Amino acid sequence: MNMTFELAQIVEIFALGGPVVSLLVAVSVVTLALILYKLWQFRAARVGRHTRISEALELINDQNWDEARTVLTGSRSYLAPVVQQAVQGTGSDAAKALAEAQSEVLFSRLEGGFRMMDTVAQLAPLLGLFGTVLGMIEAFQALQGAGSQVDPSILAGGIWVALMTTAVGLAVAMPTSMALAWFEARMDRDRTFAQDALAAVYAYKS
Repeated sequence: MNMTFELAQIVEIFALGGPVVSLLVAVSVVTLALILYKLWQFRAARVGRHTRISEALELINDQNWDEARTVLTGSRSYLAPVVQQAVQGTGSDAAKALAEAQSEVLFSRLEGGFRMMDTVAQLAPLLGLFGTVLGMIEAFQALQGAGSQVDPSILAGGIWVALMTTAVGLAVAMPTSMALAWFEARMDRDRTFAQDALAAVYAYKS
C-alpha cells in the first residue's frame, strides 16, 4: 500500500514538473551510475593507496635496489608498473619521458567521465531554471485566462510547481559537483605522488 502511494507521488511530481523534471531525473540516474562506477574503478586501481611504492622509495634511498624491486612486484597499485619500469630502466631523458607519458595514460583512464560530471553540474541548474521559466509562463497565462475571476491560489500553485524544477536541478547539480571535486582531489594527489616518485627514482640513477 505504501509503495503504491509513493509511486503515485512520484508520478504526480513528474506530471507537475513536466519534461524538464523527467529529464533531470534521468540525468541524475545516469550520473549516479557513473559515480558508483568511478568509486569501484578507484578502489580497484587502489587510488591513493601506494604503501608499497613508498616502502620501495625508502629502500631506493638506502640503495637497496633489489629489495625495492621485490617490494614493487607485490604492489597492487596502478602506479606500480610505471615505477617498476623506472627502477629497472635507465636514467636517460627518453626513459623519463616514457615513464611520464605512461603515467599520464593511466591518469587519463581514471579521469574518464569527469567531463560528463562537470557538464551535469553546470547544466542541471540551468535546466531547472529553464523549467521554472516555462512554469512561470504557464502560471501567468492561467492567471490571464482567469480574467476578472482572479484566484491567488492559481498563481501561487503555478509558482511552486515552476520553482520545483529549479530545486530538482540544484539537487542534481550539488552532489555531482561535490563528487567531482572529491575525485579530482584524489587524482591531483596521485599525480603529485607519481611525479615525486619518478623524480626520486631518476635522481638516484643519475
